[in-house]
Amino acid sequence: MVQAYILIQTEVGKASTVAEVIGKIPGVVLAEDVTGPYDVIVRAQAETVDALGRLVVAKVQQVEGITRTLTCPVVHL
Repeated sequence: MVQAYILIQTEVGKASTVAEVIGKIPGVVLAEDVTGPYDVIVRAQAETVDALGRLVVAKVQQVEGITRTLTCPVVHL
């Protein structure tokens, strides 16, 4: 299982709606609106790195109101 945090910037006033919509996507463990340089932080998981990439590009980035994403895979050192 591959896990990642996805840091999301949204249009002004859209963070809550974006977090709610993303939270319903299969593979998303948690989606919360936050303050700071990013508006939403998502914890997601998939079986492979390729599947995680498809989740981010095909599902998460298609949510209306998102302006930028940064995907940070979880590593265990």
